Amino acid sequence: MTRKRTAMRKIREVLRLSKDLQLSDRQVAQSCRVAHGTVANYLLRAEHAGLTWPLPEDLSDSRLEELLFAKGTFHGKHSGRAEPDWETVHLELKKKGVTLYLLWDEYRQSHENSLGYSSFTDRYRAYRKTITPVTLRQDHKAGEKAFVDYAGMTLPITDASTGEFTQAQVFVGVLGASNYTYCEVTASQTIPDWLGSHRRMLEFFGGSPEIIVPDNLKSGVKSACYFEPEINPAYAEFAQHYGVAILPTRVRKPRDKAKVEAGVRFIEEQILAALRNRTFFSVREANDEVQERLAAFNAKAFQKLEGSRKSVFEAVDKPALKKLPLEPYVISQWKKARVGTDYHIEVEKHYYSVPYEHAGKQIEVRLTTNVLEVYLDRGRIASHARKPDLPRYKGRHSTLKEHMPPQHQKGLEWTPQRYVDWAAKTGPATAQVVEKIMASRDHPQQGFRACRGLIGLGEKYGPGRLEAACRRALAIRGPSYRTVKSILMGGLETLPLPEDPPTPLPVAPIHKNVRGSSYYQTSKSDDTSLPTPLPTTAPLEA
Repeated sequence: MTRKRTAMRKIREVLRLSKDLQLSDRQVAQSCRVAHGTVANYLLRAEHAGLTWPLPEDLSDSRLEELLFAKGTFHGKHSGRAEPDWETVHLELKKKGVTLYLLWDEYRQSHENSLGYSSFTDRYRAYRKTITPVTLRQDHKAGEKAFVDYAGMTLPITDASTGEFTQAQVFVGVLGASNYTYCEVTASQTIPDWLGSHRRMLEFFGGSPEIIVPDNLKSGVKSACYFEPEINPAYAEFAQHYGVAILPTRVRKPRDKAKVEAGVRFIEEQILAALRNRTFFSVREANDEVQERLAAFNAKAFQKLEGSRKSVFEAVDKPALKKLPLEPYVISQWKKARVGTDYHIEVEKHYYSVPYEHAGKQIEVRLTTNVLEVYLDRGRIASHARKPDLPRYKGRHSTLKEHMPPQHQKGLEWTPQRYVDWAAKTGPATAQVVEKIMASRDHPQQGFRACRGLIGLGEKYGPGRLEAACRRALAIRGPSYRTVKSILMGGLETLPLPEDPPTPLPVAPIHKNVRGSSYYQTSKSDDTSLPTPLPTTAPLEA
């Protein structure tokens, strides 16, 4: 079935809007309700037929149709004129600073019988309509943009010991000009995994683009504002390290990331779908398989273009990418904290010291795998070796001597002796708990926070109840703030104190040569061999 041809009246309108009003092809297409490529085709046919605007008044519709659509009258080329290599023109346009006029000028200088600039541009637009529609939506310069996102599909990772599985995420990155694609499997979408995927993506590309375009993911964009999205501090630090700009997509504007959405779809269809029945026992195992399939995917030939993603990348994108820094980015996280009165901050339930003069101030904490840094007004004021997130480090302190004040001013700042004096006024048990708290720390100042907590409990429950709770905490051998607080909250300080258990008697060891008491217990009726015992004293004589 042949497609119905557009009415000659509409074709005349196309020629009028284009030639007389000088509208763009896209504006003409929108006005006449026809495809953009159809407009370019009609204009090329009119040019080949030698038609100019205005059309001759005596030109009938049938004659116009004959001139435009007669069989064999139009082959997309000017007779006798050198035809440019449109594939090369299309690839050259992706390079930064290259324009159609520049390419036409170079073409004209190398060909005697060349096309005019208008014909050159019209024919390029017609050629561009014949290639993959995805490349038509936006013109991407070489090395300019990389689009990143997570795939909607996930890969299940099975725990070999329990049989339970978790869903691993799939990160996808696509270069705009060549469609060269990177993907990898990660355990989550958290900031460390997000930034780690970015770093490995740039290493895979062998350079960094000018711009990275992410979706409004929380790992990358702290606040998804339509006009001024706020970038996550760690993501901004990553961008500064590699000299790239972060340009998040606009909210509810999917065409801003059409390139990566197409890349995600290809990865899901050609890689993830093929692995749907595979069982993986680790993220690394899944990544090995994905990377092998990714290499084949990038090397696969295009359907409507010459070459492949890899070949176009090597020719177009790779030369335009910026060199990577000598040192890779160290993945970090940023958090906010407030310095306590004991000049310590709490991070993952561990306490790190800062210079005492910053007590009470709001600061920023930068965390890497091995280091914790404290910043105030963009300046670093402290640095510590980061403690692992393990139970034995929780509640403990990392204190540097240089962070301590040279001396505590009496009456203005709390000292260990002042805490002991306060506790002694409450009662001997309270004083003993305070002393034990101080003694359990490497530095007495590390116990200030717990002692201040005891002061708060005394203000809330009264000194009598606090003393009774401390007495009970000592009896159960738990002299700590948490124990005392738990006793007061449960009203347990009024219960009788537990008594020390009696010392058990020694028990004879169990052995085959130990006979036991039952061995010596016999019945008189059964034993007649023993003589009757003599009386111990003789009877008195009369």
